[in-house]
Amino acid sequence: MYDSPKLLQDACVNFISNNLDDLCEELACPEEAKVKLTFKTPEVYLHRHLSELLLRILTEKGLLDDKVLSLFDPAHTTLQSAFISNSRLTVSGLRVLRAHNLLQIDAKCLEVPLSDINLNSWTLSHLHSLNLASSKALDNVKSLISIRAMQNIVSLNVSDTNLNDQGLGIVVNSLSRLENLDISSTQVSSIVPLLQCAARLKSLSAYDVPATHENETTETVLATLSELRFLDISDSGGNVHPLGGQEVKCPVKGLLERPEHFQQLHGLELSGRNVSDDAVRKFVQHHPKLQFLGLMLTDVCFRDFLVDPNHPCYNWQLEVAGEASEAQLLESLKRHTSRAAYAQKALYNLFSLTKEMTDDFKRARLDVIKLILPVMRRHPQQLGVQMAATACLYNLTKGDMGSKVHPCWLRQVVELTMLAMENFPTHLQLQKNSLLTLCSDRILQEVTFDKFHCAHLVMECLCQFDDNLVRRMAVAICSILAAKISTTQTTQLGSIPRYMQRLLAIVKEKIEDRAMDVIMTFTLSALWNLTDESPVTCKVVLDEDGLALFINVLHTFAGEKAIETKVLGLVSNLAEVKDLRNALMRDDFMGLISDLLFAENIDVSYFAAGILCHIISDGPDCWTLQDTPLDTILQRLEKRVCEWENPQGEMVAYRSFKPFFRLLQAEMPRQLHLWAVWAIYHVCSKNPTRYCTMLVEEGGRQVLEELVTLGNHHPLVEEKLGKITELLNAGPHYKVL
Repeated sequence: MYDSPKLLQDACVNFISNNLDDLCEELACPEEAKVKLTFKTPEVYLHRHLSELLLRILTEKGLLDDKVLSLFDPAHTTLQSAFISNSRLTVSGLRVLRAHNLLQIDAKCLEVPLSDINLNSWTLSHLHSLNLASSKALDNVKSLISIRAMQNIVSLNVSDTNLNDQGLGIVVNSLSRLENLDISSTQVSSIVPLLQCAARLKSLSAYDVPATHENETTETVLATLSELRFLDISDSGGNVHPLGGQEVKCPVKGLLERPEHFQQLHGLELSGRNVSDDAVRKFVQHHPKLQFLGLMLTDVCFRDFLVDPNHPCYNWQLEVAGEASEAQLLESLKRHTSRAAYAQKALYNLFSLTKEMTDDFKRARLDVIKLILPVMRRHPQQLGVQMAATACLYNLTKGDMGSKVHPCWLRQVVELTMLAMENFPTHLQLQKNSLLTLCSDRILQEVTFDKFHCAHLVMECLCQFDDNLVRRMAVAICSILAAKISTTQTTQLGSIPRYMQRLLAIVKEKIEDRAMDVIMTFTLSALWNLTDESPVTCKVVLDEDGLALFINVLHTFAGEKAIETKVLGLVSNLAEVKDLRNALMRDDFMGLISDLLFAENIDVSYFAAGILCHIISDGPDCWTLQDTPLDTILQRLEKRVCEWENPQGEMVAYRSFKPFFRLLQAEMPRQLHLWAVWAIYHVCSKNPTRYCTMLVEEGGRQVLEELVTLGNHHPLVEEKLGKITELLNAGPHYKVL
């Protein structure tokens, strides 16, 4: 049914990462004045691949800190590769790495200077790959000098750091085996030091580096790098010098036109550069080993020799990152994950393709989703990226296409969509994009994610914008999510007065417009679910004059089953709260409920009866209505319940039977017993797996047995009690006792 489910191994490691509190325990380390994390089962040992996978997942989820990293003790794990990017690690926590012999370290965005990371001598002499991009690892001279000890480094990424000309000189002079170097977005103003490694450098990335604007010198140096397989001298796309106002020329323009240079090159990144069609065409023709060409934010990518297979100069093996076709856009997303300007442009163009529903986008495109998600994750604060990405994800997950995407990928879609909502709460279009994606039965019903956090974000959006589309989607999402979160969580949401005020205001507006539309029904459903088993929320609703509003709804939409059922279900939640029942004891309201007891529709009649039962349960002394005697209400209640036929479908869902148990006590009128037993039998007969189990687990069997011993029951009570007992005895839910 789905494309690409997760591997079982990945699912298991993911489970471990989500349940560290249950699987691990804390041990005090007095000698280090810190707490260490260890597996509760001392025999646990994760081999290298599992250890590295767990570390990566913990890092990607933002869970890695000093305590979590302490779990990677060599007694239980072994690491050769340490992926610790974007982590909250200190010098103390990083000491764990000393116990492992490492070949690779990925420490993007690390806040600790390299000189303070205590690695063992084996790692220092054998480490071959080091990624310090966007970190503070090289912010002092001492750290730059400490890199000299890492003699075997082959690949070094120091992009987006404070590396300058002096630092570059130290790096290339110290690392005699260096072959792959990334100095993108650094302060390097001259690449002359690269002459020291010209004979061995195979990959050079110098995106947005000032040195690449120094044409003659740069061109001379680059011409000596004869072993290059990959060269990146792309620009962010301005193409205008900040001082002179002239276009920034491509530093290899002359080299492109000379076939003798870069004969070993497999990949050339020229995105954002002012290059001529003719120069690029000649370069492609004269370099048969070329497999990749980056031309994002240029006009050259649209030329026939790069897009038309029938063109005589078309190279079938060449992958192009650009804007001229789906293939170019996807290649750009794959290659330019870290570059917001390129990724944003690619996403905007990709959105046009998904919107037009070309043949390639009329089927599930997990391959495209997998390229969008890392871009969103990498640029959470870039509005342009998030706008385009959320728009694309909606088009790629709606309808039949989304039904063929495995829930594990939809979960990532939801989580990153929620992050975008959180980061840009006041941007209307981004919020609309996000709601469009979330407003999916498949996602809301089948995908596992933080539904409470989602409901909170959606309610914030609802309060922020007075937009009809936002309201329709937001109340629909909240009505579903409120039924899927815990009562503690619904209470947290419902206790925020402005949330309830907003929902009640929507109801009031619909009354004034006499509009019985989906917004009205979803809003009432949301209020119903938020007040379920939540006394705090119920009080907020009453404090906001909700009862008067609901009476108005019942009068305005009299006879409308869908509206009446939701309002009465909502009010029945209020009636279950002892401290609030007195507020319901109003002649106008109770008269209305008494009339609705005899509504033709059983759903309406059922909830009206439930409201009356809960209010009557406080005893005759609390019945203060003069116009409606209690005995009369009890007679009507008994007559109406006896008239009901058990409907085919399940007309109500309950979180708990506990509100019913007090109605079944010996001192309660037998009419209350009648309604409560009928209600319990109804849901148990329609969904025995759920409700018989719930009844047993909550002690309901004992309550019902005590009721049986009372004797002198209404005949219908005897009948329903017998049928409930049969259901309990028939299934495994009884045997667990």
